[in-house]
Amino acid sequence: MIADRESDIFEAFALRSEGVELLVRAAHDRALADGQALFTRADAMSAMGRAELELPAKPGRRRRTARLELRFMRASLAQPKSGLRANLPKSVAVNIIDVREVDPPSGEAPIHWRLLTTHEIENEAQAWQVVGLYRQRWAIEQLFRTLKSGGFDIEGLQIEDSTPRNRLITATLIAAVCIQQLVHARDGGLGPLRPLTDAFEPGDVPLLEACCAQLEGKTERQKNPHPKGSLARAAWVCARLGGWTGYYGKPGPIVMFEGWLEFQAIKRGANLLARGDV
Repeated sequence: MIADRESDIFEAFALRSEGVELLVRAAHDRALADGQALFTRADAMSAMGRAELELPAKPGRRRRTARLELRFMRASLAQPKSGLRANLPKSVAVNIIDVREVDPPSGEAPIHWRLLTTHEIENEAQAWQVVGLYRQRWAIEQLFRTLKSGGFDIEGLQIEDSTPRNRLITATLIAAVCIQQLVHARDGGLGPLRPLTDAFEPGDVPLLEACCAQLEGKTERQKNPHPKGSLARAAWVCARLGGWTGYYGKPGPIVMFEGWLEFQAIKRGANLLARGDV
């Protein structure tokens, strides 16, 4: 379970189910079982590792390479004095990971993540691995954005019977994951590209290529740059079907969602024509 600061809840750690590992960004300067404060203890640690992280551009921030320092330790969070539940343990053991940027550019807010986790951390490699897990949080947020009001509007379901409701939710989750795969594949890359069949059926290839031929323009920016059979090529098609021009920005999950829906509608129409039903 990976979550941001709103999930920094003592009960979540104290009542953790067996087999579930938590990774939460710290929101509160909690008291530790030894009487010290969490943030004070983390600030006093010496750096245990260094790495560089490529930060993509976003509104208000330029793309940059951030130099990071890593600190980690074992600690026990003390039970808060005011809580909603009785019979909680007096403390819970967690690992604390502190990642902070060294010498950020002038005017830029430095990266600083304080992470609480139940994952075992015995060395620097394990700590960086958990940091990598936390960095997936934004992809998770985008997945739920596609599921909810920005995309499939799963929150608007009004089905009381749990069996069909759960089936629909599961099917929608699968579709949302497919759309997220398209977002991740959109830029292609230098290494082996993911195959189109990760998110589409082999029989979809001719229709995707037909759509591609219709969508491509005369300029290089309007050509699909990705090889046939790759998921990146299908992502380009869905992005264009979703309204992306190929010139400005990068298509996000909602654009991919709109394009994926459009392709599914085209596919239904093609199947009807093939059967002679229209």
